[in-house]
Amino acid sequence: MLDVTAMRDELRAHYDLAPSMELARAMADTHARMDRVVTMLDWAVHAPYVAAINRLKRERNAVVLAHNYMPPQIYHGIADFVGDSLQLAIRATEVEAQVIVQCGVHFMAETSKILNPAKTVLMPDMDAGCSLAESITAEGIAQMRSQYPGAPVVSYVNTTAEVKAASDICCTSANAAQIVAAMDSDTVIMTPDKWLAQNVAKQVPQKRVVWWDGACIVHEQFTPQDLRDFRSWHPGLKIIAHPECPPAVVAEADFSGSTSGIQAWVERERPEQVMLVTECSMAANISDSLPEVEFLGPCNMCPYMQMITLEKVLWSLHTMTGAVEVDPAVAEPARRAVQRMIDLSRQLAA
Repeated sequence: MLDVTAMRDELRAHYDLAPSMELARAMADTHARMDRVVTMLDWAVHAPYVAAINRLKRERNAVVLAHNYMPPQIYHGIADFVGDSLQLAIRATEVEAQVIVQCGVHFMAETSKILNPAKTVLMPDMDAGCSLAESITAEGIAQMRSQYPGAPVVSYVNTTAEVKAASDICCTSANAAQIVAAMDSDTVIMTPDKWLAQNVAKQVPQKRVVWWDGACIVHEQFTPQDLRDFRSWHPGLKIIAHPECPPAVVAEADFSGSTSGIQAWVERERPEQVMLVTECSMAANISDSLPEVEFLGPCNMCPYMQMITLEKVLWSLHTMTGAVEVDPAVAEPARRAVQRMIDLSRQLAA
């Protein structure tokens, strides 16, 4: 657990982190990418941290990989690469910098380390976990294999390194249906998200998809009635749901896709009003590039994603602490499962 008081004292001794309207105005180009959701007063608080982090990145030969659920000041202010889990996994194999700062949750940092064993991967807060990843273990994979002998295991990247190592191949919400369809088996085991598995099963009826009983605490909270209520209040509203939502919620939506798929749909269709049934930061991060689109609620915040802050990113780069390590005996089979996903995704996209 971070000693917040000691961290802040140390950072203030080395950096001028006082709110600065002068610096905020000097960094107006960066603020312009988020001024619809981040006020100038808030930007005056964030700007000193953004400036310090971007300077340290150059000094440390570091890049920041940020998930689409990061808050705007991270997503637009310090990220070198942004995207969903698949996009970040691919980017992790392409970066030349020696240091990767993972702005997301712990399994994402593990994935970057698995793919880059010789690089330093920093996690700004080691406690930023994932309820979905914690819902399954390698023992759970073994249990599923014994229940369905011979069936390949397709595990969501939202899992620990140990679970990836026990799996045949990984998937993300962006490629899950394609990965499952490509498996050379009538029965396919999907872990750990039961809702993603059930939504995939509808897309790939030629396969018998069986699943582990896990769910995301953000997406399982939405209900079909939420969507129906908002449609009645806002006629013409377009609703986009993440496939980690229950199938009944997805069935009420106009489109379902990964975070990258959601962004692409909204950019292509540009509806007058849209509701993104996913984590709140998703709408905040794309709203400024789509001024003609009105983004409506509801949305749910991921408590784990929100644990990553500018202050913690600055601390990790200042001290070079929070390095993620993966046992080589686990990393090698986990790397195979992730790389198979990346390779197959590229083949299917060709």
